[in-house]
Amino acid sequence: MRYLHTMLRVHDLDAALDFFVGKLGLRETRRQENAAGRFTLVFIGAGGPDDPEVELTYNWDQAEPYPVGRFFGHLAYEVDDIYATCERLRDAGVAILRPPRDGRMAFIKSPDGHSVELLQRGAALPKQEPWASQPSQGEW
Repeated sequence: MRYLHTMLRVHDLDAALDFFVGKLGLRETRRQENAAGRFTLVFIGAGGPDDPEVELTYNWDQAEPYPVGRFFGHLAYEVDDIYATCERLRDAGVAILRPPRDGRMAFIKSPDGHSVELLQRGAALPKQEPWASQPSQGEW
């Protein structure tokens, strides 16, 4: 058995792509539009040939944002430098809901409210300000 992807329903495809591709740095790997079913599927990933993907499902006729389901926990991505990643995201207007106080882990959310965990590759980095003293905010 091989893990293939996680599917997330998105209310605004452009906002979702701006977040996941434009700000987080993932790549769109393929796209499928289905006029009969009135939906678009966009697959995004980190770029490696065997990397799992996220399937963004955009239903054309969905008028209201989707409620956050209890079945969804979070997506997790490993990063080379947790502090540099959080700084870049913060500078792009993304709220760091759980700052990397421990040099290891942070949480952010997509425009649709999907929780995204960022984990430092390898060992935790030494604690560093301003992150070490920042409190968490909201739900993540």
